[in-house]
Amino acid sequence: MEDPRPLGPHASDKAFTYSSYLALDELLALQRPESDEHDEILFIIIHQVYELWFKEILHEADWLTGRLAQGDTGAAMHTLKRILTILKIAVAQLDILETMTPRDFLSFRDRLASASGFQSAQFRELEFALGHKRRAMLDHFPEGTPWRGRLEVRWARPTIWDALLRYLAARGYSVPPEALGRDVTTRIEPDQGVQRALLEVYRGDDLRAHLDSQLLERFVDLDEGLQEWRYRHVKMVERTIGARPGTGGSAGAGYLRTTLSEPFFPDLWAIRTEL
Repeated sequence: MEDPRPLGPHASDKAFTYSSYLALDELLALQRPESDEHDEILFIIIHQVYELWFKEILHEADWLTGRLAQGDTGAAMHTLKRILTILKIAVAQLDILETMTPRDFLSFRDRLASASGFQSAQFRELEFALGHKRRAMLDHFPEGTPWRGRLEVRWARPTIWDALLRYLAARGYSVPPEALGRDVTTRIEPDQGVQRALLEVYRGDDLRAHLDSQLLERFVDLDEGLQEWRYRHVKMVERTIGARPGTGGSAGAGYLRTTLSEPFFPDLWAIRTEL
């Protein structure tokens, strides 16, 4: 029987292979060490892989926003599970990076010059998508550049938390109107009205409330997973460079430690003692 599926753009191209589909020639040419030190290639690959995972998480976060807008609880849960699984991989990658000793890293660190993780636009996009918006982060990207443009779009766009609140309101929960109409360019702050609506979800005894409380727990898992990644990242930095300043003039581990006590979704944590 003839396959009814439409042919892809390369289906008739006899040269279309595993290598060409994945652009392996280009991909494997992207690791360009600045020194002859053995461990620099590992450092580059790990960070390039992180950027690929950031791209995928952003892709999934946008899909999640759409599923919540459609009221598709099952698809939203599935998407959150995928994001959480990726985060576990992101944390595990630090184990690989920690096989590099401080002396190994210092052997090529000076070659990084002003390059810094602060310049990861995709990570800043991810923070913005999750609701952790700080205008100062845009200062690391010159006006008029493509990355600055992408960040400006994320800055102005509602977060996945806003999508969740609208989902809950559409399901009949008492989400305050002011929370639904909040300024999405600001950080998410605790809101007692939102907390009452969340408790309404958890205290419901019908199937709808049961499913929605599971969805909320996946958001708690997401927040916890992000905090776990932050913690492991801090310890990796401390292990590798100690109290030295970070590359690019950042405060290094000292700055990173300040992020550990900042949940992305504070209302979900504020209600834990009342469940």
